[in-house]
Formats: sequence, structure tokens, C-alpha cells
Amino acid sequence: MNSTSKIARTAGLLYLLYVITSFIANLFGKFVFVEAPVTVNHIMTHEFLFRIGFVINLFSVVFFLLAAWALYVLLKPVNEDLALLFLLFNLAGFTVWLFSSLCLFASLVILNGVETIKVFQPDQLQALAVFFVSIYKIGVVIAQVPYGVWLFPLGYLVFKSKFLPKILGVLLIADGICQFVYVCQRLIFPDLGVIAYPCFVISFIAEVSLALWLSIKSVKPQLSVDPE
Repeated sequence: MNSTSKIARTAGLLYLLYVITSFIANLFGKFVFVEAPVTVNHIMTHEFLFRIGFVINLFSVVFFLLAAWALYVLLKPVNEDLALLFLLFNLAGFTVWLFSSLCLFASLVILNGVETIKVFQPDQLQALAVFFVSIYKIGVVIAQVPYGVWLFPLGYLVFKSKFLPKILGVLLIADGICQFVYVCQRLIFPDLGVIAYPCFVISFIAEVSLALWLSIKSVKPQLSVDPE
């Protein structure tokens, strides 16, 4: 296996690790596809499980950032500037997500009743915790803006390369469009979640397909690209 194939396999495995650990993190932490009060109730009743989910989620996004780096190394021979662009957008999304996660963990600190906030009543602490979880959720939505933009140069480079199927590039670009639909739905029409449901399906197909192809099929030994 040549170095290019090794990089492709590394990118695919890291992407798969991100998908798997994200799913496991939500099983333990219950902070993704549920409303903020449900997350707060889960923290109060299953704090240890929430802590496990939170830590796994931290590692999952690190896997995602490392996968983006591996994809940068793989695709920079196609166009180094665009490869660097999608890596920077992924890093921007990671940064926004990281600051949002501080709000999620803050809800746990609040519910544990640290000395500085013991003056509040339990129901007030719960309301404050719900507020911080809600801020986390908004932050995650905002993070989808750079996470959505990164898919456009990524999809273009996958499409232009001759060592990955063009359909993967098309799916990734469609995924980028879906990310913006999701952001608009969450921020403009928060009560119409049905608008974003098809987007989740497309995103899952696009990103899992890329991860599986890189992990299983890898790439051709000889790297060549379409002329600009």
C-alpha cells in the first residue's frame, strides 16, 4: 500500500470514528436530538452517563478535525489552496463547537450547586441550566455554517480528482447545501423541523459513503487530477 492509500485509509477511519463516537456520545449524554429540558433532566438523573457522553463527544470532534487534516493531505495535490480552505473552515467550526460545549458543561456545574450560586432556588437553577443547554444548541447550529462551507471545496476537490468517485463529490456539495437549509430552519423556523429531515438523510449518506469508500476501497496507486 503506497503512502497515498495510507492517507486515504487514515482519513476514512478517522471519519468513521467521528461518526461512531458521535452516536455513542448522544446515547450516553442525550444532548443532540432532544430539547434542552430533556438534557437537563438527564443530567439530574444520570449525571455519570452525561459526563461519559460529554467526554466521548469531545474526542469525536477531535477525530473530525484530524479527518479533515488527513483529507487536506490527500487532496492538496488537486488544489492546495482549496484544500487549505476547507481545512480552515473545519477548524473554525471546531472552535465554535468547543466554546458552545463550555455552555453544555456549565449546565452540569449549575445543577451541582456550586457555592457562588447556592442563593438560587432549585427550580431557578434548573431554569438556568436549561438556558445554558439552549445556548449550547444554538452554538452547535451556528457551527454548522463553517462546517457546511467546508463541504463545498471538499466536494469540488473530490469531484475533480481521478482517484475518488465523482458521485461522492456531488453528494458532499449537496450535503453542504443541506447544512445551510438546516441552519435556516433552526434559526428562522424552529418549529418546522420537518423541513430539515431530508437534509439529515443526505448528510448521513454523503459523509458515511466518503468515510466507507476511503476506509475500504482506498484510492488508486497513481494520483492524477483533471486539468484546471
